[in-house]
Amino acid sequence: MPLTLIGLSHHTAPLEVRERFAAEVQAGRYSVAAVRELSGLREVVLLSTCNRTEQYLVTDHVLEHNALVALLPQPPGIDPAQLTSFTYVRYERAAVEHLFRVVSSLDSMMLGESQIQGQVRSAYLSALELQREHKVIGPILSRLFESALAVGGRVRAETHLGDGAASIPSAAVELAGKIFGPLRGRHAIVLGTGEMSELAVECLSAQGVRTSIVSRTAGRARELASRALNGAAVSVDELAALLPSADIIVTATAAPHAVITQSMIERILPKGPAQPLLIVDLALPRDVEPEVGQLRNVFLYNLDDLHQVIEGTLEKRRAELPFAEAIIRDGAGEYWNWYRALEVVPVIRELRERAEQMRAQETARALRALPHLREEDRAAVDALTRQLLAKLLHQPTIRLREAAATGRNAEIVEVARFLFELESPNGDETNA
Repeated sequence: MPLTLIGLSHHTAPLEVRERFAAEVQAGRYSVAAVRELSGLREVVLLSTCNRTEQYLVTDHVLEHNALVALLPQPPGIDPAQLTSFTYVRYERAAVEHLFRVVSSLDSMMLGESQIQGQVRSAYLSALELQREHKVIGPILSRLFESALAVGGRVRAETHLGDGAASIPSAAVELAGKIFGPLRGRHAIVLGTGEMSELAVECLSAQGVRTSIVSRTAGRARELASRALNGAAVSVDELAALLPSADIIVTATAAPHAVITQSMIERILPKGPAQPLLIVDLALPRDVEPEVGQLRNVFLYNLDDLHQVIEGTLEKRRAELPFAEAIIRDGAGEYWNWYRALEVVPVIRELRERAEQMRAQETARALRALPHLREEDRAAVDALTRQLLAKLLHQPTIRLREAAATGRNAEIVEVARFLFELESPNGDETNA
């Protein structure tokens, strides 16, 4: 049962491709449960974030790249034939190590960012929720994601990888500081009330920025505004009146289309902003038309642009990489040993069952020939044979598990089946 990963990320696909995948998942047009029903698939977990779409699979046999691409969301407007060039495939241990690096933020656009661990946890919990009806996840991926989350927690607790600007919103606020200098007293508009918006409000408030929250959900906007410095909840209809007073706009909505357009800014501010206006688009799909960045006095940055803001912090974080990598190697190795041992479990079980059957038969035969033995003596003989059997099988069991851990399980399993005349996987007796 090969463990396989198919995915695309900021390493392999441009923003306009990644955002279409994210939109497809957010719109609910992609069903993990439907994928699980395909022949040959045993377990599936979908991880979808602003910078990656990845599918972790347990299959009956190895699937080639093109077949795996077909299991991903298929956004309109993207030629499926092009997806091979945007995607990567990892098999077996490489897939394990990749997830461990992802959850530890070593594969993130911003090294050490904290959101990815929560996003991986959400993907796992979504799979567990679907498990009740659709059986999308089993022991292999459950153990994989639980192990990965534990390793991610260790990396964050035992290294300084998360020191400094620890999120994309904090990097956005750092960018604002480079444009405006001290931010205290500035006015920011935050569009959206999701996780990114919460973090943006937290970072802006910490810098003394007055924040207005714009959302179609009034209750959620009021709740978030109550946690902001001089916060105010504003309806979407009031956005146009608010824009002229804004120094910073942070957008992080789940809208499938642009919410700030060039024509909108030109209509509200015909001569352009009188002072610099920083717009940070944290959404995927993007909330702001790229053409807005061409307007006078407007500085537009999207997710890809923010990577350049954090280079200073990244240098300090890169120094922590050897410590994080060591934790990941240990965690991945522990999981891998468990995973490989799964292949020898049926052989160990068959060996013990076969040996126990023979022990019971021979013990019964011997006791029939000794009818004069008392009941307690018969029990002692039975216990003795059980102890002998346990001791005889102890070392072969250990060696089988060790063989699995070193990757020699296939040949050792075949030898064990041959030597002990165990059933082969297709149910036939192995020829002696």
